[in-house]
Amino acid sequence: MEASFWHGKRVAGMADEIDFNQYTSVVDMIEQSFILYADRPAFTSLGYTLTYKQIDEYSAAFAHYLQNETSVKPGDAIAIQMLNTLQYPIAVYGALRAGLRIVNTNPLYTEREMIHQFNDSEVKALLCLDVFAKSVENIKSQTNLKLIITTSMADLLPGMKRVLVNSTIKYIKKMVPKYHLPEAVSFRKALKNNMHKGFEKTHLNKPDDTVVLQYTGGTTGVAKSAELTNANLVANMLQDASSIMQKDDNGELLVGNKQSVMAAPLPLYHIYSFIVHLMVFFKMGEHSILIANPKDTETFIKALKPYKVTCFMGLNTLFVSLMNSPSFKTLDFSKMIFTVSAGTALPEDTAKRWKEITGVGISEAYGLTECSPTVCMNPINGLEQVGTVGQALIGTALKCIDSDGNEVAIGERGELCVKGPQVMKGYWKRPDATKETFTADGEWLLTGDVAVINEDGFVKIVDRIKDLIIVSGFNVYPNEIEDVVAHHASVQHCAVTGVADAKTGEAVKLFVVLHENKTLTADEIKSYCRDNLTGYKVPRQIEFRTELPMTPVGKILRRELKE
Repeated sequence: MEASFWHGKRVAGMADEIDFNQYTSVVDMIEQSFILYADRPAFTSLGYTLTYKQIDEYSAAFAHYLQNETSVKPGDAIAIQMLNTLQYPIAVYGALRAGLRIVNTNPLYTEREMIHQFNDSEVKALLCLDVFAKSVENIKSQTNLKLIITTSMADLLPGMKRVLVNSTIKYIKKMVPKYHLPEAVSFRKALKNNMHKGFEKTHLNKPDDTVVLQYTGGTTGVAKSAELTNANLVANMLQDASSIMQKDDNGELLVGNKQSVMAAPLPLYHIYSFIVHLMVFFKMGEHSILIANPKDTETFIKALKPYKVTCFMGLNTLFVSLMNSPSFKTLDFSKMIFTVSAGTALPEDTAKRWKEITGVGISEAYGLTECSPTVCMNPINGLEQVGTVGQALIGTALKCIDSDGNEVAIGERGELCVKGPQVMKGYWKRPDATKETFTADGEWLLTGDVAVINEDGFVKIVDRIKDLIIVSGFNVYPNEIEDVVAHHASVQHCAVTGVADAKTGEAVKLFVVLHENKTLTADEIKSYCRDNLTGYKVPRQIEFRTELPMTPVGKILRRELKE
């Protein structure tokens, strides 16, 4: 029997079924939203808002440009290498309408990483922010790029506002190396010259067509690209929307009965933010406030000031940064409905503090790139279970297996396996890697995460299998120790890895970042841990740091610490 959420009852107010055939493609969904919500605000960036109709017109112009004025062909791949700006959704929707595959690319990639990703995914076109174009100049001869398009942060802003923003970011550009790309096309001009010319609806519109090549975070091994199809993305979009559109005790929708405003601080090039803001929220006709640099906490908070934000998506490091700012507490949270977190474990202390400040809890979710990405999600409206990642999404089956591949009983630890319509087609051009990440029968995706499925269907992620530390034969899970240490009032961030030990085989090493103006000694931390953990779990080594290595979305890189 599959250890799926059907072993437990779904919480009240949540749907039980989804029609996964509502849309044949992502473009089908996008174009329906253009019609349904034409006059609604869609995206805001740098204080300027575009409606659904404007996004429709701009993306159609980009599609016409790609089809009629470039050498790219339907089925080719285009890399989009930008921060969260208005250009991002326009580029994605326009490229998809033109029949191109999307390759979301981190703008902070090193040149080595860019070369690998562009060549591996066979990218023919690239749209990038001009402040990152020097790297493109340096690597273009080592790739198969046929088309390079550049854009400036303020390109989509009107007249004087564009002048003002450009004058502000001029100081940033002074610190960026100048580039020489005479063949580069201006994104702004490409749109301006192709407005209202139409485009041909063709190619990549079948459910099994791969439309996004999404690279794994690269925290382990060589970055691989998950082939995400129309069917994968449409399914996960509908699954996520169904979980968010929970009803209250009176049968009224908490989200979706009127337009919601959602903060969008996580980068759109990350699949987590990509699916929520460009797919789920767009399908629901909602309004996203794009934040280009969430690490600039005060500017981030200032961008939210004009709005009564109803929804928020982030992760632990971002939540902590905001809550540490006094100005965050001055925002109007009277309309807040839910906050969702994923990507890394959510400490209980963070969830508690967030609820005290905003009035809503954090609904932790779980997913991975290979699942488009969401697998589980907690309910909202106070029904979330802190310490779990919620229940499996509708249409998703889960089970946990032991090291021999046998399914373990409900409530026991094992590697989490996933089966559902959101599971990727496979890794791009890597049949062996694809085979290795599925069970022998090819039915279940192996997540590499250790989990426990409870009787009520709620799932607790224990840790990554490869992060497991074995101390004198005992299994130690870093998340458990990190959760304990994170509760200490002086600790801002922490991470745990295993180190070689002559006596015990491996020992626990703890890395700690303290809050500003706080002091704490290694002995004090050990004493605190001894009060909360079994002896073999207490860190043997402790290293204090001013910061920890993190991915662009705030996930701490344990592997880098270990190396």
